[in-house]
Amino acid sequence: MQNLKSEWIIPFQPLSKPQLRLFCFANAGGSPAQFRTWQGQLPEDVEVCPIQLPGQGSRFREQPHTRVSSLIENLMEAITPSLDVPYAFWGYSMGSIIAFELARSLKASGYAAPTQLYIAARRAPHVTPRDTPIHALPETAFIEAIQTRYNGIPAAVLQEPDLLALFLPVLRANFELIETHDYQSEDLLDCPVLAFGGLSDPTVNSAEINAWGELTHNTFQYFMFPGDHFFVQNHQPAILQILSKNIVQSLT
Repeated sequence: MQNLKSEWIIPFQPLSKPQLRLFCFANAGGSPAQFRTWQGQLPEDVEVCPIQLPGQGSRFREQPHTRVSSLIENLMEAITPSLDVPYAFWGYSMGSIIAFELARSLKASGYAAPTQLYIAARRAPHVTPRDTPIHALPETAFIEAIQTRYNGIPAAVLQEPDLLALFLPVLRANFELIETHDYQSEDLLDCPVLAFGGLSDPTVNSAEINAWGELTHNTFQYFMFPGDHFFVQNHQPAILQILSKNIVQSLT
């Protein structure tokens, strides 16, 4: 296996003999740093492996992908050497699309399926979107749309023009990637799927979360928590407890 400390995969606490690798994909404008505390809240033999995309974290100067297809092509090359142990995917919002399409690409290439696909805060990709695209809006309108739908730009960034100038191009590219994603019907996934949603999230409702169950031959469960698009921030211990139980069951 190649060294996991690559530009793409950045485990905060690498394990010598993990029983499972949990690859984590962040939301639009997000950072792998949001997964820094997960290692200590999951079973000790699970290696948490955040994926750092171009434009995220230490790769903030790199040009972000604007098409899912090109990103998946690069991710396939980066991640396959690390699939020498059982693995699972966690995708949050934009990350749900990436995790899903990567799982499909791996299946098409003959790799073993993930033990689980965990998705959060994103409608199933075959469900028709309710919102109009925003990635091409002028800057002021783009910011307003982000804040209205997601409240997704931190106040500290909004108040610092230099930070905002760095943040907006990446966020806009992330939304272009999401909004140009063209779902193509293929064979269903073979892995179980667990989905999570926020009861007050204006961007996705429980029916759109439940629709993820239509994309796998295997089992499906979904959990709805109080909160908006960023419900995970307030319910992380409960969500990680669900993941821990599920991981243990999948490895026995």
